Formats: sequence, C-alpha cells, structure tokens
Amino acid sequence: MRRKEGVEMMGMRKLMGVLLGACLLTAGLAGCGGQGGSGSSGAPAQSTTLQQVKDRGVLKVGIRVDVPRLGYKDPATGKIEGLEIDLAHLLAKKILGDENKVELIPVTAKSRGALIDNGDIDATISIFTITDERKKSYNFSAPYYVDHVGLMVKKDSGINSLKDMDGKTVGSAQGSTAGKAVMDEAKKEGINIKVSEFASHTEIKSALEAGRVDAHCGDIMIISGYYLNNPDYKVLPDRFMYEEQGIVTKKNNTELAKAADDLIKELDQSGQLKQMREKWGFID
Repeated sequence: MRRKEGVEMMGMRKLMGVLLGACLLTAGLAGCGGQGGSGSSGAPAQSTTLQQVKDRGVLKVGIRVDVPRLGYKDPATGKIEGLEIDLAHLLAKKILGDENKVELIPVTAKSRGALIDNGDIDATISIFTITDERKKSYNFSAPYYVDHVGLMVKKDSGINSLKDMDGKTVGSAQGSTAGKAVMDEAKKEGINIKVSEFASHTEIKSALEAGRVDAHCGDIMIISGYYLNNPDYKVLPDRFMYEEQGIVTKKNNTELAKAADDLIKELDQSGQLKQMREKWGFID
C-alpha cells in the first residue's frame, strides 16, 4: 500500500513539474513581446512610451521645490509654484489635454538623473543645464531659460570680484555645473579656491549666512531669488559659464522628447514664454 502511495506521489510531482514548466515557458514568451508589448527585459519600446503616459493618464515630472521663482514650495501654504511648475502643467496639457494631469515629484540636482534612468519620472524640469556631455545620456528640449553663473557674497566681506576669492570657499549645488565653471575660471586667473557641494541652494544660503562658505554660486537669477530684498548681500560683477536650461527626458523616449521640444518652441514663437519669464521676474 505504501509503495502504491509513493508511486502516486511521484506521479503528482512529475505532473506539477510539467505544469510549472509550461507556465514559465508561457510567461517567458509573453515577456518577449513580439508585438510591441511592454516586455520584461528592459525599457519599453520607443513607439509606445508616449502612449503609456497617455494610458496612465498622468505625466510624472521631476521638479525643484527649493528654488524661488523656478520651483519653490512655500513652507507656509505648501503650494509649489514657479516658472518650471507652469511649464510642467503646460506639458501635461499638451500631452493629456489637461494641465492638472501632472504629478510633481521633488528632485535635486543629484537625484534627478537616476529617477529619469529608472523610469520613476517621465521628464524633469529642474534647472537642468544643457551640455554636450549630458546630451549623450539624455534628450533636451530647446532652452526655456538662459543665464550666466555668478557669485553671491556678503556685502561686508571685502570681496568685490573673483580676484578677491583667493583661499576662499564657494558653495555649489551637488550635480551642478556652476561650481566647476567658477573653479575653471579661477585656475585661469591663478586663484586658489575651494568648492564645497551641498544638497540644495537653501543649504548653501544657510552656510553663507553662517560663514561656512564665502560665496554662493549658481545661475545669477536663481541665487538672487534667495536674497530678495536683503541689502546685506550682493552679486559680484564676474560672469562665468553661459547656461541654458531645457526639459529633460530619457534618451530613448523620443516621442516625449519631441512633445517637450515642440512645447517650448511654440511658447517661444508665440511670445508666451517671454511673458512667463517676466511673470516670475526673469528679464530677457
């Protein structure tokens, strides 16, 4: 009797093994996605990426929440606003027909690249400077904002130009191109400076106020926003790297990249982009 039960159990195990193998084979074939399916072995096909956003019904956009006039979360109201926030809503309207169908996801200069790469966000509008090196990894729209890198210092610091910065420390945002631009120019002038990186411009501002750094570097209109109506600070006359900011998408996400590029070009040609910049205090 026990022998018979053992044989039956072995038969059942073989049957289960066959069924499991069939299931795995079926799943594997489905995952190959021969007809443009989502697949399981990498990024979705280019031709379906924009459609996937439409099917989802929400555009996920990485934005800054610590940069006044561009992307800033008011601590009193919790409201996020700025030029880049307005652009995120307009991009959602262009793609989904409704400017409110957008999920705003806070990013930093350090985190935004990984979030794009991993597909956690569809695009980022976060003062992402356009460079030839970055174009190898990401798609950029036409620029929606241009500026020069500059330095903010305390008025009573005795610093009046880059030449007075020898031996001083400059605060720069992590992942930003600004610190390198200042460092490169300082080397040309034979000036020795140290660049300390911080997670946000808000932290750099606190460091400057506390005397832990001697200057706050970044796009002039951006860093100026942190010291509005504060007579104790000034921007040095030196101008460094000319920077253009664009909407960023994943390299293989060409349809979404085109939608972003078309949006900026349409806004620029109609004059609306200029009006939007003026609304937030950015003078062309």
